[in-house]
Amino acid sequence: MSDTSDSAFQFEISLSVLNHLGRNLYRNFITVLGEAISNSWDADAKNVWITIDREKSTFAIKDDGKGMNSDDFQKKFLKIGYSKRADGETKTKSARPFIGAKGIGKLALLSCANRISIFSKTADTDYTGGTIDNGGLDDAIKNDLIPQDYPLEDLNFELIDALKEGHDKGTIIVFEETKEQLRNSIAHIKKLLAMSFRFTLLDKEFSIYVNGEEVGINDLQGLIDSSEFLWLINQFEDDYIQELKSLKSDANTLTTTLAVKGFIASVEKPRHLKITGTDERATIDLFVNGRIREKNILRHIPTQRIIESYIYGQIHFDSMDQIGVDPFTSSREGVVEDDENFQALLEYLKKEALPPIMDEWDELRLARGDTGDDENTKRKSKKDRKARDLYAAAKEEYEPEPDDPNKDQVDTWLSELRPDAEFNLSAYADCFLSENLVRKYIASQGIEPGTGAKGRAKQWKDREAVRKGEANISYPIRKTEDDLNYLDMNDLAYTAEGSKGKTSTQSLWTDAINYRPVRNVVGHTGLLTKNAKNHLSLTFENIKGRVRSLISGK
Repeated sequence: MSDTSDSAFQFEISLSVLNHLGRNLYRNFITVLGEAISNSWDADAKNVWITIDREKSTFAIKDDGKGMNSDDFQKKFLKIGYSKRADGETKTKSARPFIGAKGIGKLALLSCANRISIFSKTADTDYTGGTIDNGGLDDAIKNDLIPQDYPLEDLNFELIDALKEGHDKGTIIVFEETKEQLRNSIAHIKKLLAMSFRFTLLDKEFSIYVNGEEVGINDLQGLIDSSEFLWLINQFEDDYIQELKSLKSDANTLTTTLAVKGFIASVEKPRHLKITGTDERATIDLFVNGRIREKNILRHIPTQRIIESYIYGQIHFDSMDQIGVDPFTSSREGVVEDDENFQALLEYLKKEALPPIMDEWDELRLARGDTGDDENTKRKSKKDRKARDLYAAAKEEYEPEPDDPNKDQVDTWLSELRPDAEFNLSAYADCFLSENLVRKYIASQGIEPGTGAKGRAKQWKDREAVRKGEANISYPIRKTEDDLNYLDMNDLAYTAEGSKGKTSTQSLWTDAINYRPVRNVVGHTGLLTKNAKNHLSLTFENIKGRVRSLISGK
């Protein structure tokens, strides 16, 4: 049944060094799966099957690669630091680029279960391998044993009774007593794997399955459907890009002399980047030879701009993988930050790629009536942006459901009202502040309104009392009911400036007369003509200047 040699299998490294290299560095379940999948890729496998049994707290990873004989298992797999590239080769026999480099990635397999059994066979041999018991390994390390004193346990072939059928060659790894790594649903695991590997796009003959379900682009359908804008780097194209059929604008193109390619896309809402049921979210990730090597590379160059909450993507930089150069950290979960190529990539993103993306994203979002980048003031002032944001938030409460027969008509109305709503909201804020600041100023100076102003205030009070009676309202509706709160800017300006305002060619009172008819339209939610908007904007500039002077004591 087994192609074992006469001597028991053992690690070819000091057990304490093995421990210090980092059996516990691999805390991410997907990273652990990634190491096994990478080994399968390097072994020219066409398929990888991941089988998860939550009830038994076990999972298995099986491939149909070239497999190992007993000599390979002892001298290659158990030799920590053995590199497939030792002879200068960078590709497999089927011309796939090697993923493994240092030969220590297999340590990941020791990090997520108490017992790990490796079964492997070639086309010419039967199964060989052994079982690593982490408890026993801990004791061996604690007692400072040498590898010869810690042989691997013999295999229990009952573990693969359901997996070995039709398995002519390849490797099966069984993980028992897992360390709480299997809490995510199969759908979530497939989604995370789909985001972490692009092997199937590099080689159509390579497939990954989880409990019999193939991992594919369809696992990212939610992300695909919520993507709205796209930027391609150096004319990047793949199957995922082809699926982005609901974009709100044509893809934009970025070019660089750097040997990179990829894409950056944005979603409609930040929550669309969240991987439901997990702590993960889609980010801009670095891939080398089809495998993720650095997740969320923007954390190295944070912009503190809102767009970071909306974008995700993939940057492929295969030339980072060079003979004699290993830019990846020992944990295999990142890139050595001072690597020359990595620094060049960060510099490109920071200075060449992100600035136009941020600007175009803001322009495209504003054109759709959505919130954009508040820090971008060259296109709209912060106040105008806040008005647009308020409109964007308010319109959501009126948007019809997708199956509403009047959806297109209502969406058109909302779109047509957007520019007027934004202007009126901003104008109303100016009205509110300027008039109430003048009221505050008058009250602080102890100035009493004139007889005419008091008479008009009484008329408004009486009218309001009648309206409250009609509405059956018996409680106060204004915070204060003094005369000032019933006066418009015309009376407020005259009260604040006195008779000198009426005789001056430059006064708040003069501007109040010009401002009154258009202000009243805004106050009654009316729509203004272009000329009226210009008139109100110019008059407001004068009024704001007068009010600032008044309240500052100048």
